[in-house]
Amino acid sequence: MEMNAAVEQLAALGNASRLSVFRLLVQAGPAGLSAGIIAERLQLPPATLSFHLASLHHAGLLSSRQESRFVYYAVDFTVADGLLAYLVEDCCQGMQCLPKTAAVRTKACC
Repeated sequence: MEMNAAVEQLAALGNASRLSVFRLLVQAGPAGLSAGIIAERLQLPPATLSFHLASLHHAGLLSSRQESRFVYYAVDFTVADGLLAYLVEDCCQGMQCLPKTAAVRTKACC
């Protein structure tokens, strides 16, 4: 991963509302959630949510698909995984020094 891509992705996540959207969509898994459901669960006005979704989408962290009149958003887990790998690359010379990361890795995902 290039540093500029990581910076853009981290900047997109560097807002409380966008981080909440991202974490909610991580929990939703690959199927994602409709914009309306996201707005309802996070109590965000539609225009505000749209702005935050666009920022996360532009950074490559989200994908979207249209079904009928609804737009569904989901985390692009390949991109998110790449960002996490970039952040901890070569950590502690390859030693297992990140117990929380190791614990999360043992859970079934996606």
